[in-house]
Amino acid sequence: MKKHFVSNSQESVRMFKHDWMEALSRVHFTVPLFIYVPVILILCWLSLFVEQVGVAAFVGYAVLGLFVWTLTEYVLHRFVFHFVPKAKWALRLHFIFHGVHHDYPNDAKRLVMPPSASIPMATALYLLFSLVLSGGPLYAFFAAFLVGYLFYDISHYALHHFNFKGAFWKKLKKHHMLHHYADATKGYGVSSALWDKVFDSDFNKDTK
Repeated sequence: MKKHFVSNSQESVRMFKHDWMEALSRVHFTVPLFIYVPVILILCWLSLFVEQVGVAAFVGYAVLGLFVWTLTEYVLHRFVFHFVPKAKWALRLHFIFHGVHHDYPNDAKRLVMPPSASIPMATALYLLFSLVLSGGPLYAFFAAFLVGYLFYDISHYALHHFNFKGAFWKKLKKHHMLHHYADATKGYGVSSALWDKVFDSDFNKDTK
């Protein structure tokens, strides 16, 4: 990917003419927590106490949900957010959904997904998973899937704005900064570099 403009400040570019649309495109990084933590708790309650899924089964479906999230995160980032269309209207959509983040990577109000996008996406994914799972197993699976999403969203904000001392976070931050400032065609994993290694989109050791 060729080099393009990247702002190193925390400035924010206006994307919409109408104020209400502009407001929907910005969100404080804590907002997803207020929306999805209650949903996660309700799903866990439904699975364990209403559907009475056993603890072992609950943990098994939860682990599966977390695992599926890591792959979903990678696939969405690589094949959806980084798909660059040719039509002018489609390029505009691309900029709104992800291009703006690469041009203004430190814009604090555009580092987590706004509810106007995350809620429809979560609903669509829930309906998709409901074709395979139902009842308690679905609730356990999707609760963990949402935990994975929250970890991704909040850690994404942290990678851009926090300074870390721990080896895990420093390594993860370096991985994501290389995606932004070295080669945007690699390093699609944000909360984990697992699938970059599996699908050969990790950075070469000499790049690191």
